[in-house]
Amino acid sequence: MKYEGPIYRPPSEAHSLLIQATIGCPHNKCTFCMVYKKGPPYRVRPVPEIQADLEEARRLYGSGVRSIFFPAGNTIAMPTPELAGICRAARTLFPECERITVYGSSKYLDEKGFPDLEVLAGAGLSRIHVGLESGDDVVLERTKKGADAKTQVRACRAAIKAGLEVSVYVVMGLGGKERTEPHARATAEVLNLIRPQFVRLRTFVPKVNTLMLHQVRTGFFEMLSPHEVLGETMKIIEALDFPVEIVSDHYTNYLDVTGRLPQDRDRLLTVIRDGLKRPESDFRPFFVGAQ
Repeated sequence: MKYEGPIYRPPSEAHSLLIQATIGCPHNKCTFCMVYKKGPPYRVRPVPEIQADLEEARRLYGSGVRSIFFPAGNTIAMPTPELAGICRAARTLFPECERITVYGSSKYLDEKGFPDLEVLAGAGLSRIHVGLESGDDVVLERTKKGADAKTQVRACRAAIKAGLEVSVYVVMGLGGKERTEPHARATAEVLNLIRPQFVRLRTFVPKVNTLMLHQVRTGFFEMLSPHEVLGETMKIIEALDFPVEIVSDHYTNYLDVTGRLPQDRDRLLTVIRDGLKRPESDFRPFFVGAQ
């Protein structure tokens, strides 16, 4: 099997078969992301190469594959016929497979639209990992996310309507001290409109070779303290009004606030309140991310 460039996958795909479908990211402008800033440039791998990798994986792993993740950074941007084709091939080669997933930002989900997303669901795609990051249009514009809140809602709702699971990522602290209130409020509002199956929490960490690290170092962007990050998290969990799985599965987070809403809401809020009673020196120190 062949791989080119950085290969990232969500923590929830730790046990998935990784078959690279695309290389790089077609957007590659987010000010907080370092992954593809130095290349390689975005391109789609030829379908025969992907098919060959799937066949090799079948020979190597047999019936042991239960989930497949197709990297790289925004595989939903792959032309629909090609992506549907490799999903069908994967389902044929691995009939035991329970889940096929990709990364897909709202910008490219929206360009696909409901008809193409329905085709992909019919071809066997199960879940899309979407970097919502924030529901605040100011934060989205400043971070050059490529989609405003209205687009994010429309895109994710289309994916859910098509029969796909949507796993949404939210970054605590992404608005800094200046936008912390609108970031928390608008993010909860957008999540309530989308109603995804999963909300995955991340905490902003400035990364090497990014504009946001420069903004932190020059004082243009003021990062939140651990208590302030937990305060944002509390506001969002308090405001969500639909059944959802909250997942805190990342090394950047200060506390594990994983659970189901609404039944685990009180427990999660208690975990956060207990954390707020601890001195901030108890939590991990500031660091610059290198991955």
